[in-house]
Amino acid sequence: MIDLSDYEDGHKYKGHYKHDLKKLQKQLERIQVAHIIRGQAAVVMFEGWDAAGKGGIIERLTAKMDQRHYEVYPIAAPSAAEKAHDFLWRFETRLRQPGNIAIFDRSWYGRVLVERVEGYATEEEWTRGYEEINAFEAGLIAAGTTLIKVFVHTSQHEQDKRLKARLDEPWKRWKTGLDDFRNRAKRPAYLDAMHDMFARTDTGGAPWFVVDGNNKKAARIAALEQIADRLAANVDMAPPLLDPEVATVAREALGWTS
Repeated sequence: MIDLSDYEDGHKYKGHYKHDLKKLQKQLERIQVAHIIRGQAAVVMFEGWDAAGKGGIIERLTAKMDQRHYEVYPIAAPSAAEKAHDFLWRFETRLRQPGNIAIFDRSWYGRVLVERVEGYATEEEWTRGYEEINAFEAGLIAAGTTLIKVFVHTSQHEQDKRLKARLDEPWKRWKTGLDDFRNRAKRPAYLDAMHDMFARTDTGGAPWFVVDGNNKKAARIAALEQIADRLAANVDMAPPLLDPEVATVAREALGWTS
């Protein structure tokens, strides 16, 4: 059973952050290449509190990736057109083709989090949502897609520090809106919804990975390590073979020898 209170220590990262981050990004670069050449699809999705550091993790996750073979989807409130479909439709339409990685900054779990707490979904709708989400994720996995679910947690004290820091920096104020304070005021209700979410959707095929986000550097390394391990486990990581025709042309044109 996942209890978010177990993820609030905020210990500093004990390694050499820049060196370890660079090493992880190189590893992720190669993992992406393996996905491209093997035609392996993957979905990495993030949930968590406002100002928890999801964006910073995603920025470092994709820093060395080939932009042609991944897409980051920042998920906001559904549009009028999206509301005309079931709540999973707008995510299904964003799923990437084989060889690509889809990264979701917030996700279909909005049905059982914000829509539940704010009353945008009826109790019947969000209660049914657990079963619909589990079926959706099981379908992704059955189709061969690697699914990684990351939740970035921060304590109320740390979240408040970061919200204040955003307000103090003029060029970061745009990142904080009324929704942040509305959600903050309902933290107990959100915690209840989050713990219900973990209890009902932390499945064997699609487990949750919770990151202690109180220290940003430690959180980034922990998240990237987990993502790299999970992605690499589901794809053949043998280096790609050189096309024999390319090798022949390279020998003639460049005097290249292997």
